[in-house]
Amino acid sequence: MQFLTSSKTDPTLLSPLTLAFIGDGVYELLAREHVIAKGSMPAGKLHRLAVNLVCAAAQAQAYQLIEPYLSEKEEDILRRGRNANSTAVPRRSNPADYRRATGVEALFGYLYLSDQIDRINTLFAIILEGAEGNIDGQS
Repeated sequence: MQFLTSSKTDPTLLSPLTLAFIGDGVYELLAREHVIAKGSMPAGKLHRLAVNLVCAAAQAQAYQLIEPYLSEKEEDILRRGRNANSTAVPRRSNPADYRRATGVEALFGYLYLSDQIDRINTLFAIILEGAEGNIDGQS
């Protein structure tokens, strides 16, 4: 991953949807790492547990959990991502949840490209703590 984080791209110059594009991958990797930390299990179960963390509804909940902890700059990135004009909302997603999820992904993309890995881990820990009852398929 050194190649990705050594990019000379200024994340403040990227569109919110571009930040969300990379943030989606960052967030998914965090979710997968969390799930495999629970121990070895069949791939199907690993996938279901990860999906419970990365679906739009879970990310919309994450939006609300981390919002009080954000700096002014982070709030701005989150808001820009939420308000970005996405072309289509997946059929199974609530449009409001999908927009908030895009905000979270944009924030994680911005933090990743800004090499703020500790901040990503802090925010993800807040999300996991707040989502405790929903991460094991109990949503």
